Amino acid sequence: MITSIENEKIKQARALTHKKGRAATGQLLLEGARLIHEAARAELAPTMVFYERAAFDTDARIRALVIAFQKQTRQVYETNATVMRALSDTETPQGIAAVFSLPVLSPPSAPALTLILDRIRDPGNLGTILRTAWAANVKLVLLAPETADAFNPKVVRAGMGAHFHLALIPASWDEITERLQNTPRIYLSDAAGELAYTRADWTPPVALIVSNEAEGASAAARQLATATLQIPMRGAMDSLNAAVAAGILLYEFLRAA
Repeated sequence: MITSIENEKIKQARALTHKKGRAATGQLLLEGARLIHEAARAELAPTMVFYERAAFDTDARIRALVIAFQKQTRQVYETNATVMRALSDTETPQGIAAVFSLPVLSPPSAPALTLILDRIRDPGNLGTILRTAWAANVKLVLLAPETADAFNPKVVRAGMGAHFHLALIPASWDEITERLQNTPRIYLSDAAGELAYTRADWTPPVALIVSNEAEGASAAARQLATATLQIPMRGAMDSLNAAVAAGILLYEFLRAA
């Protein structure tokens, strides 16, 4: 049993909660049975697994994961509650954590819809958008400059497994423009948009830019867009949360395409 947070393997795992540690190793730390199960379902294999005995004894999902991983790797370690708390990015540890390689999915050559996220800085918003994109069968998400790190632990938790099913590509606006050179319709979500989203032509291929609702779209996003879309609001609000707007527009694409 690992009982010290100074254990070298624990220190290696904890370093992955920071972007610098993830970039240096190409790995991330996942916490909780649901996320870890989703990674395993995506055929990713852990390099290290940590679990707490109380969780193993009382949670059938954790017990099944630990037993399955013990057949794949010898680096499955029982820890005490103090060590599990040190590995956790939440106030209430979930009893299991595991280290995986960062998922790298190849982008489709001709995506029906490309989602571009423009300065989405809030990790919860970003993760929620990724979760919705996965549900809407989006395959490619381009992360424009000033967007939060997609593998920030809060983004990963909010994504609920989306990271293992989406091609997530940080890109400059020049790179985004290059990728969209054969995309005839590039829509920008905008509270003051010129076109109601229900009147847009969603015939694939199409791209959708969703921006930070507080600051609005960047100049580069506005320059790239071929049209701006509005979501009509009958109440007194002047804008929608970016994740809510993304959900409405992505499902309109599914309905109309």
